[in-house]
Amino acid sequence: SRSFKKTGRERVIVLGSGPIRIGQGIEFDYSSVHCVKTLRELGYEVVIVNNNPETVSTDYDTADKLYFEPLTEEDVLRVVEAEDPMGVVVAFGGQTAIKLTQTLDRHGIRILGTSAEGIDIAEDRARFDALLEELGIRRPAGMGVRTLEEALAAAKTIGYPVLLRPSYVIGGQNMVIAHEERDVVNYMNVILSGGIDNPVLIDKYMKGTELEVDVISDGEDVLIPGVMEHIERAGVHSGDSIAVYPPYNLTDRMLSTVCDCSTRLALALGTKGLVNIQYLIWRGELYVIEVNPRASRTIPYISKVTGVPMVQLASRVMLGERLSDLGFGTGLYKTPPYYAVKVPVFSFEKLLDANAMLGPEMKSTGEVLGVGKSLTEALFKGLTAAGYHLSQFSGDRPIGVLLSVDEHENEEMIKLAKKLADRGVKLYATPGTAAAIARLGVSVTFVPGIDKMLSLVESKQVDFVVYSDAMYDATVEDYIALNKQSLLHGIPCFTSLDTANAMADALASRFSEKNTELVDVCRMRRSYEQLRFVKMQDLGNDYIYIDNRDGKITCPESLCVTMCDRYRGVGGYGVVLIEKSSLADAKMRMFNRDGSEGTMAGNSIRCVAKYLYDNGIVPRENMTVETASGVRSLSCVTISGKVGSVTVDMGAPEMRAEKIPVKLPVEKAVRYPVAIGAAEYEITCVGVGNPHCVVFDDDLERLNLALIGPKFENAAIFPERINAEFVRVVNDRTLRMRVWERGNGETMACGTGACAAAVAAVECGYCQKDTDITVKLTGGDLIVRVEDNRVLLTGDAYQVFEGTMQY
Repeated sequence: SRSFKKTGRERVIVLGSGPIRIGQGIEFDYSSVHCVKTLRELGYEVVIVNNNPETVSTDYDTADKLYFEPLTEEDVLRVVEAEDPMGVVVAFGGQTAIKLTQTLDRHGIRILGTSAEGIDIAEDRARFDALLEELGIRRPAGMGVRTLEEALAAAKTIGYPVLLRPSYVIGGQNMVIAHEERDVVNYMNVILSGGIDNPVLIDKYMKGTELEVDVISDGEDVLIPGVMEHIERAGVHSGDSIAVYPPYNLTDRMLSTVCDCSTRLALALGTKGLVNIQYLIWRGELYVIEVNPRASRTIPYISKVTGVPMVQLASRVMLGERLSDLGFGTGLYKTPPYYAVKVPVFSFEKLLDANAMLGPEMKSTGEVLGVGKSLTEALFKGLTAAGYHLSQFSGDRPIGVLLSVDEHENEEMIKLAKKLADRGVKLYATPGTAAAIARLGVSVTFVPGIDKMLSLVESKQVDFVVYSDAMYDATVEDYIALNKQSLLHGIPCFTSLDTANAMADALASRFSEKNTELVDVCRMRRSYEQLRFVKMQDLGNDYIYIDNRDGKITCPESLCVTMCDRYRGVGGYGVVLIEKSSLADAKMRMFNRDGSEGTMAGNSIRCVAKYLYDNGIVPRENMTVETASGVRSLSCVTISGKVGSVTVDMGAPEMRAEKIPVKLPVEKAVRYPVAIGAAEYEITCVGVGNPHCVVFDDDLERLNLALIGPKFENAAIFPERINAEFVRVVNDRTLRMRVWERGNGETMACGTGACAAAVAAVECGYCQKDTDITVKLTGGDLIVRVEDNRVLLTGDAYQVFEGTMQY
């Protein structure tokens, strides 16, 4: 047959990873296939050994020959005997292939890439410790043991808690954290009952920050495509951790130390190809956790994000090529203008009897990748893709979170509770946890016991559960029951406060499925670009203005969330794009700071007119601007060649309820009684480009808009959300107003809101048509004139500054 035809080319055998299971999955098949393709392109005849029918490596046309055989010593040696290869590749088949290294070496079979000696140094505790000692690199105190007596003595010497694990294992199998002598006895009895070929490793357990580094070395030079930081601290298996690239919390000094240690380790091991190194930062010091002289599960992830074809480079290096000749340089590879977040996916809803508590043994069955311009965007995308619902509201109610943590975690839990409460999340907690939260002055609902906890989950009053008690006491049965109930109702149950904090950050990020950028991972930008902008304001209502007539910005929703952040961005209530128009002198698109697009903005359109005139784009005092709600005419007043004040024809106001839209059984809503939240209001609904709801009130200062505003914005009667104006009538020509803008919260001013307030005042008989009505806002005054078929809005426009931002 074709597959067994003699080609006359040099032959290489590539070992796959065998059946996919927890701890060893499709990422190793990815690596094997890319290795095969590279070797074939270099002119080799490639033979692959693997026995998983669901992988690409066992497709009939992937390699020149396929041996569908188990990866055991006997079967692999017989394939080698039949094929007589010039070498065997073990580095891309995960731990299954690596375990065969010593067997192959004893039979005189050439290992391509890192030698059997280098692999054994990395895997053997005593030899690896000696190497680290020689290099002056720290690692957690540890020992290798073979008997119960040795294990107890080692744990006592090192000091509890300790981490116990066999060597040469997949995915942290049979790995536990022992907090006392009884834990060590139970563990060793189980391990020894099955017999062991390799020693059990006992390490000091330190709950620090974990890092992961993938390295390519040719024996002389080293390339570091990327350094990843785990969100979960040590104690959760790396495969179950959320990994962030580039590291988000690392100083330049520590990053330099990581790169230096990685380079020295790779060279000392004689690495030729890939090596994965895991680090721990504890009390400001760097420790090596382990070194894997093979491809890791993060290889596809880092290759996609950085553009470095890691498997292809490693395959060529294994055959003697130099990194310096392959075009990617050495040292730390340049960071692309994106964050990438790898989020694990679990199958507990299908495996209800599995222990879902995260720990040192890997339990995830897959992963997703979130890519964004900022960490929060990438984190939101990753968590959403992994199945978490990350909206501030669940239906008509705020998100609910149930908290129950061990007492020693109260300090960290309180920070989480404060973060959630600040975002309007309703908190439920068991007595001890609730008492700690209540001491902060944060509102929390006490949940007396497991029955009430189960009831909350069953009735879907909570959207997330954070539970860590079971790790430390006898409440593990409660956790199992709670976790099963949560799974049945699709409610995530976190056992790590670090993961819960990531969820809280995503909730607070203002990102949604509608405002994140779609990133083509095959065509990612490799460097930052400079984006010019102007910041303008009127009445303190500041927006960021960008000339987008060249169409360069394709996802303003995502850009808006990033730029409007007042701590990590430029800061503003939104972004306005100035674009070409076939209907008017220019077109404006306005986005709120949560990325939602508005149809009109009275203050922003005046600033657009100033931008167009002052920059010579439209050198006329009278101009037209296209908006999402139609073309608007503007008249500018100039002083010393610059626009200072602008009057906008806002068009005719919309009073029809169905057009605004508002779901009420009336043609138009004027002082219509409704219940919003737990209170009664009389609302007047007006459309002025955007939907508005006006409430007249004689005492504006007593209103808690931070509490009331979100209830109005997200009320079920407003299908497109609403801008809410709370108005006091001073006299027939003066109104005082506070405003809650959808997507922005309470702002200092709102042009369309001022127009809606004046229209509502005329409808209710408080003010007259064809007169100038002064609307007083926190940021200053606007003049509104309501006529039969239009509303005129007059106000000033100011440029604050201009600058550039990395994009």
